[in-house]
Amino acid sequence: MQGQEEERRFGADGWVAVRRHGFAAELVMDRPKAMNAVSTAMADALAEACAELAADRSVRAVVLSSTHERAFCVGADLKERNSFTDADLMRQRPHTRAAYTGVLELPVPTIAAVHGFALGGGFELALACDLIVADGSAVVGLPEVSVGVIPGGGGTQLLPRRVGAARAAELVFTARRVPAPEAAELGLVDRLVADGQDRTEALELAARIARNSPVGLRAAKRALRLGHGLDLRAGLEVEDGAWRSVAFSGDRAEGVAAFNEKRDPEWPGE
Repeated sequence: MQGQEEERRFGADGWVAVRRHGFAAELVMDRPKAMNAVSTAMADALAEACAELAADRSVRAVVLSSTHERAFCVGADLKERNSFTDADLMRQRPHTRAAYTGVLELPVPTIAAVHGFALGGGFELALACDLIVADGSAVVGLPEVSVGVIPGGGGTQLLPRRVGAARAAELVFTARRVPAPEAAELGLVDRLVADGQDRTEALELAARIARNSPVGLRAAKRALRLGHGLDLRAGLEVEDGAWRSVAFSGDRAEGVAAFNEKRDPEWPGE
């Protein structure tokens, strides 16, 4: 893995940071006093950081991580919302949607590095990623119905795509918290690692991904996302469109040349 570069902070309070590790980027949640609860300001910072990452063609993979020792993210900032009027809550909605959508629509592979609590909107941020690496301390869940709402950061749509409709219904309806071993068994997380190793493992996975063609990675993600849920014939058309977008690229030419010359490719990224 290439060396870490200087970080860039987002939002007036600097609660979100982006750190570069070569061609991989780390999107860091750093609101320790609130266990990364998603306030309006936190949501705006996440959305701004994601927009910058999405526009950066040098980024090939993103890791979503937390600096808090006991939490990935505990979801919505209920202390802030306790003072909201109905109008305040409606005004906040576009801000929170932009944060979750920003993570979901990152055009490169994304990996959540989860430890401790990942609840409600916190787990939805993880679900918005392509892969979830969790350590043994992780506790995940969507407990929104226990406080009178529903998952509103994509959970009702993303969770069934991971674990099926019936399993997702049971988890949403019961609002129960799922410990790491069961989460791995149910497919709520993809890789279970030793305590304290979630970030390290996620960054190593991102570095491995980032060695590949940036054009190929973006097209592969697009095909996987757009083709999901379609019937096979329609899905194959999505795949064909993605293939055509890379077949005549500089990356394809470099990849073939590097293979035949038995050397590492130097991707032009176009």
